Amino acid sequence: MRYLSFLHGGEASFGCVTEDAVTDLKKRSGLSDLASYLAANAASLGKESGLTPDYPLADIRYLPVIPNPSKVLCVATNYWEPGGEGGERPDYPLTFSRFAASQTGHGEALLKPDLSEKFDYEGELAVIIGKAGRRVSEADALSYVAGYSCFNDGSVRDWQKHSTQFTPGKNFFRTAGFGPWMVSADEISDPTGLSLSTRVNGELRQSNDTSRLIFSISWLISYFSQFTLLEPGDVIVTGTPSGFGSTRSPPVFLAEGDTVEVEIGGIGTLRNTVISDSGSV
Repeated sequence: MRYLSFLHGGEASFGCVTEDAVTDLKKRSGLSDLASYLAANAASLGKESGLTPDYPLADIRYLPVIPNPSKVLCVATNYWEPGGEGGERPDYPLTFSRFAASQTGHGEALLKPDLSEKFDYEGELAVIIGKAGRRVSEADALSYVAGYSCFNDGSVRDWQKHSTQFTPGKNFFRTAGFGPWMVSADEISDPTGLSLSTRVNGELRQSNDTSRLIFSISWLISYFSQFTLLEPGDVIVTGTPSGFGSTRSPPVFLAEGDTVEVEIGGIGTLRNTVISDSGSV
C-alpha cells in the first residue's frame, strides 16, 4: 500500500493511493495525521479493505510523507561504490538531524537559499518508523519499519562546512524533498538491493543500490534506538552514493529551474524543481 500526506482544497490530510486516486484516511479514522495512523495501525498496515477513492491524484498537492516527524535522523554518504566493497568499515557512521520545516513534498519547489551558490542534491532511501522502540536489536529492527520512501537531502554546502557539525547546511527551509509516498513494509520485505538513482534535468548523476550500504538499515535502526526513543513517524534517512554536485569535477550545484528526480525501485520517483528563496514563508 502507498500512504501519503497531502493538501486538498487547502485542507491537510493523509491517505492511501487507490489506482490514480486518493482515499482520505483522515476522515475515515478520525486521526490527525499519518504518524498517528501508523501508531494506531502498526499491526494491520497495508491490509485495509473496502477502500473507495475520494480525490484524483491530479487534484491534490503532496506534503512531505510525514510532515511533522518528531525526529529526522540522517546518515552521511554510507555507500560502497561499485568495486569498493570489502574495504575497512568505520566504527560508526557520521550522523546529523534535520528539522521538519526543512522538508517539502513531491512536486513542490525546493528553495535555493539566496545566501549560497552551493545548493546540492543527495538522493536517499528514507525509512519510516511504525512503532515505538528503544534498544532495538538488529535482528528485530525491520519489524519496527512502517515503510520506505524517497528523500532528497538537499544540502547547502558552504553552510554545512561552517563547522564539523552539519546542522546549518542541512536545515534551510524547504530544501529537502520527501515523497511522493511511503510504500508499506509488507510490500518491501527485504530493503536490500533496491536501486537508487538521481537525475538532474534528466541527466543521471547518482546510481547505486541498497545492497551496497556500508551500515545496513537494520544496523542503523538499532544504533539510533540505543540513544533515542524511536517513535511512529520518525524518519531515518540512510545516506547517499557518490555523484552529488560537490563530488563532481568541477563541482556542479543546483540553479533556479533545475529539476531533481530521485527514483528508488519498488517505491517510485520524487520530483522537485528548484526556485530561489524569497525569504518569505
